[in-house]
Amino acid sequence: MTGKVIVVGAGIIGATAALRLAEAGWDVALCDGNAPGSEAGASYGNGGWISPASIIPMSMPGLWRKVPGFLLDRNGPLTIDWRSLPQLTPWLLRFLWAGASKTRVRRTAKLLNFLLHDGPERHLELARKTGQEQLVLQKGLLYAYPDRASFEAEALSWELRRENGVAYVEWDETEIRRRLPALGPPYRFAIHVVNGAHCRDTGSYVAGIVEAARRKGVQFHPSAVTAILDGVMPQAVLEGGETLSADRIVVAAGIHSGRLLRPLGVRIPMQSERGYHVTVTSGQAPFEIPVMPSTGRMANTPTNMGLRLSGQVELATVNKPPNWKRAQVLQRHALASYPYLAADKTPHLRLWMGHRPSTPDGLPVIGPLSRHPSLIAAFGHGHVGIAAAPKTADLVLDALESRISDNACPFLPSRFGQ
Repeated sequence: MTGKVIVVGAGIIGATAALRLAEAGWDVALCDGNAPGSEAGASYGNGGWISPASIIPMSMPGLWRKVPGFLLDRNGPLTIDWRSLPQLTPWLLRFLWAGASKTRVRRTAKLLNFLLHDGPERHLELARKTGQEQLVLQKGLLYAYPDRASFEAEALSWELRRENGVAYVEWDETEIRRRLPALGPPYRFAIHVVNGAHCRDTGSYVAGIVEAARRKGVQFHPSAVTAILDGVMPQAVLEGGETLSADRIVVAAGIHSGRLLRPLGVRIPMQSERGYHVTVTSGQAPFEIPVMPSTGRMANTPTNMGLRLSGQVELATVNKPPNWKRAQVLQRHALASYPYLAADKTPHLRLWMGHRPSTPDGLPVIGPLSRHPSLIAAFGHGHVGIAAAPKTADLVLDALESRISDNACPFLPSRFGQ
């Protein structure tokens, strides 16, 4: 089965889906008001980690005890804007419940593993297919700790990774100094996830995928979708008033997906985990393996633009202005982690803030809407958008062609009554 499909959103999820659908013979229109890969576009500021280890949900047993601290400490790795609390509370309660037991988080980890386990290999193939081999490298990913005791304090997380086949090796202090001398003395133990990969320029990568899709016949419309209508044929209303019709519409608009679907009576519980990044553009990072120091909970990725420091989770409403103090926290952690950065007294920095579209159960929403089967959801990926994009594209194609496997069922919108 093929036909005409509109993909709303040209971030990594929408771009990858558009290419996959075009390869399968669908007539695809891709819509986004921002240029693919531009700083204003989705996925530009991604940390670039393609990690099979990213299967650990944000909500874990005992997290509820830390909520008062999240409200009071505006500099911690996770913070909650107290002024946004009235809007966040229903989502937050479901979020805490989702991680209230080991049984629940074990299930979530297993489901995320289905999406992520072959993510590095899939992206290496996607990069080759789109002529961007230089942007996706598989050198592993390093999780750094002050000592073994700090690593063992995260025993449940690494137990879940082992259960799901994530391959890793331990590095002692000698190995760290030999393999990654730029990492400062506070870190004396590390875990190397050997199959992990990373993207050196997520913006260019997304733009390249869209360009490859266009070569396959995808029509790109540089206009934002302002409304989705569902009738005999679903329609997307573009900024400026133009209306596109198709057999199906794939909604891959990230945090804006909820706003587009709400007029149709669709209520998906989704909030923004606002993430920040600082890119040190005054020189290339003197290492090739991305690092996540445990003290700052930030992904430190060598990119074509310099060392990108990305992370932080700020739960706040979408329209709230950025809190750039969060970016300063990233910079302070980086100075403590990499002595070479302290030697640069006038670093050139670029700051950015974006929205991770996150569901309370830690799983993306992928598949047809129960009351609007012509509309296919593909959003809510939280921290794993880039890593999960190839598998998401497969599931979107399956949904369009009415193939819903048992593996796909846990991601369906019907779990939220939609």
